Amino acid sequence: MAWIRVAAILPLIAANTLLHALPLLAVALFKALLPVERWRRACNPVLIGFAEGWIAVNSAMIDAFTRTRVGAVIDEDLRRDGDYLVLANHQSWVDILVLQKVFNRRIPFLRFFLKRQLFWVPVLGLCWWALDFPFMGRYTRQQIARRPELGQRDMDTVRRACAKFRQIPVSVMNFVEGTRFTDAKHDAQGSPYRHLLKPKSGGVAFVIEAMGDGLRTLLDVSILYPAGRPSIIDLIAGRIPEIRVAVRQRTIPDAVIGGDYRNDPAYRERFQAWMNTLWEDKDAQLERMHGEASAT
Repeated sequence: MAWIRVAAILPLIAANTLLHALPLLAVALFKALLPVERWRRACNPVLIGFAEGWIAVNSAMIDAFTRTRVGAVIDEDLRRDGDYLVLANHQSWVDILVLQKVFNRRIPFLRFFLKRQLFWVPVLGLCWWALDFPFMGRYTRQQIARRPELGQRDMDTVRRACAKFRQIPVSVMNFVEGTRFTDAKHDAQGSPYRHLLKPKSGGVAFVIEAMGDGLRTLLDVSILYPAGRPSIIDLIAGRIPEIRVAVRQRTIPDAVIGGDYRNDPAYRERFQAWMNTLWEDKDAQLERMHGEASAT
């Protein structure tokens, strides 16, 4: 029955994607041909409207065709015209759908830093490009050590993206662990956290540096799947009974604003200490969420 459900729902997801992607790409092409920057910026709300409509229909299909229920606890009101840095733990590609469902039309449209290879995903890659999602190389330390210009290339990508983001209300999303959590990765890292991999601070630091005083509010998101880490197919097949989400708003402290993470060792140490404290709190939050889920 699960595979029958998947076979029935996948064409609906594809149809929804094409229904919103084709007009979005048409507007993006029209925008690219406009000679005046002010006119091009006027196209952005139309592009965002198509993207938010696509997310809204996807979320409605999750509600209608699966038994999955997403319970979100948010400690303060959210604003459509705010500027947010959104940090979350990362366990599955389902995380992205959960974040979109929780935040769609409640905060500015979520933008992710994507691996450059994702540009070639059919249809969606072009849509992400049209929506100003930054594409990055995501080079390893070994690659950067051999070719330092690769690290500079990603930093330049962040700066160009944030220069655009400073002109509009924006939500910048980052999975700080850098990869999806697995027990094998957790053990290989020797992670000091029970439910998390070690945080990678550099990407977050570069965003805060590039945004300057324009980014002062952090949304700290903790995602829990009480029945275990799922796949996208598990979601479509209706095998995820419950998803729990906790969102805490925090003010980004002055001590981590305006520093130079790459060249200032004292600032880098201070920033990493702040991130480690956030991650300790998040690990404790996830432990509480596990306990609450077990008690129900």
